[in-house]
Amino acid sequence: MQHNPIIVVDRASGETFEEAILGEAWIRWAYQNTSAKPVEKFLFRSNLISRVMGAWFDSRFSKGKIKDVINELAIDMSEAVASTDSFTCFNDFFVRHLRPEARPFSNDPREIVSPADGRVLVFPELAEDVFVPVKGHPMSIRTMLPGIADRFIGGALAIVRLCPADYHRYHFPAGGRIAGAQDLAGALHSVNPIALGAGPDVFGENKRSWTLIETDTIGSYCFVEVGAFGVGSIVNTHTTGAVQKMDEKGYFKFGGSTVVVVFEPGRVDFSEDLVANSAAGRETLVKVGQPLATAV
Repeated sequence: MQHNPIIVVDRASGETFEEAILGEAWIRWAYQNTSAKPVEKFLFRSNLISRVMGAWFDSRFSKGKIKDVINELAIDMSEAVASTDSFTCFNDFFVRHLRPEARPFSNDPREIVSPADGRVLVFPELAEDVFVPVKGHPMSIRTMLPGIADRFIGGALAIVRLCPADYHRYHFPAGGRIAGAQDLAGALHSVNPIALGAGPDVFGENKRSWTLIETDTIGSYCFVEVGAFGVGSIVNTHTTGAVQKMDEKGYFKFGGSTVVVVFEPGRVDFSEDLVANSAAGRETLVKVGQPLATAV
């Protein structure tokens, strides 16, 4: 099996690092070994296993796993509102709230911020409707957003990939008004670049939810939550009415997940470091609230 490391740029330091992947050998076997195809179909094209995992992580029996994961993934619990011992189950810890001062942001309405903690890849101008994730295959916003994609053809797109170590609540990157939303059923493929390189159309096949937000500064943008293997559920907590930048939009229960934000053509300019790193085929580790783009 191939072992191509996943190299990420740490925005804070500018240094690169190799991403540590929970269950890497297992993921590589499932996606890169032809003999594993029946297993891949059972695990990722059905939500049964993920539902069972989600139920266990919601139970009190999972509480004992919390401290091990904190230590293994070096999670900074000083950012959390609640203490480690206060969580009643693993998912209670996984969707923990952070102290507001842990994720500062600018109130400038022309600055669009990252919607989540994660590894960011940006596409400043789509070739028609196509985007290509790191180590992945061409994917389409028409497939990802059936019925509403036309306004975003030739637009811009940002992918924020969350890993188990990350803060798993996500926030609105710009203020506006919710104009529509839809949940789409689908598979639960891994969103890891290992899986993307194996060919599944994660953004067109996976379970996902989209929300259309109308703004006074950047037209309409679409916020998409993409479920992945092990994700108990996508829970949106703000679903109607007006929204402010950095209002909580929702959270993912256990598992690696992805947020995609799609903009209309000519509306935003992504931050220079994100553009440069993305052009070199590297994701950038970013915190929610940090600059993502500016309004044109």
